[in-house]
Amino acid sequence: MPTHVSIQGFQGSFHEVAARQYFGAGPALLPCATFAAVVAHVVKGTAGAGLMAMENSLAGSILPNYLLLERHAVQVTGEVYLPIHQHLLALPGTTLADVRAVHSHPMALRQCGEFLDRHSHWKLVETDDTGHSAQLLAETRAPGVAVVAGAQAAEQFGLQILAPAIHDDPHNYTRFLVLERTDIAQIDPRADKASLYFYTSHAPGSLAAVLTRVAAHGLNLSKLQSCPRPSQPWHYGFHADVEFGDSTQLEALLADLTAVTEELRVLGTYRRGQWTTAPTETIAASAAAQLA
Repeated sequence: MPTHVSIQGFQGSFHEVAARQYFGAGPALLPCATFAAVVAHVVKGTAGAGLMAMENSLAGSILPNYLLLERHAVQVTGEVYLPIHQHLLALPGTTLADVRAVHSHPMALRQCGEFLDRHSHWKLVETDDTGHSAQLLAETRAPGVAVVAGAQAAEQFGLQILAPAIHDDPHNYTRFLVLERTDIAQIDPRADKASLYFYTSHAPGSLAAVLTRVAAHGLNLSKLQSCPRPSQPWHYGFHADVEFGDSTQLEALLADLTAVTEELRVLGTYRRGQWTTAPTETIAASAAAQLA
């Protein structure tokens, strides 16, 4: 178990909740303003592990984070699926009629588009973090400002939930990856999922050849994400997550893919994250430790 875990976000953030769900109350959490800083802590060894959001079921993938996986010496060693309950928070006594601006992380704002569109006169202000937005509102007492964040942020900073559950879909999840430095990462013998990065020749049928082999070896392709290749306009690499029942399946697939890829890397093998329908508020209440 690492003694320090880097996360993007601050007290009251969903990264904090996800980290406590995965690691428990033991490790100290190192808050970071950016995802690049999360990875930098892992690479430098100032954090034994990092936790980084990769995609949301409503807002989609966070593409820059896939580039971080490509370019740095980190391995994926786990994943967390967290149900996300977004609320509109404000200072006690505030009404909807008082609101003039809504602050939050851009991904959180995107998850609540339908609700926010019904209040088109509100100014939407993008910030670095949901929890930090709540903290700043509690500290500055800015009139007419509301924030989009979780119930854990309302509880920690003394804000009221002005409008509950404003996300577009009740089945709103974010997937987080656990990262460790490549030279110290340990492979879980119970691993049943792998994250791969590959690129192929820029020719008709090259991607299809890869996908055909994945299917032929009986692995489930749970994610396929294209990312631009630097200095090669309109050429793309691909991030793929595959699920397998036995490690020999993965080994056979990797051996077969070398014939149809120009580069192939395993970014990590790990156990699949478990879906949970427990409310984020319940998970947050059980996280006794605070950010270091």
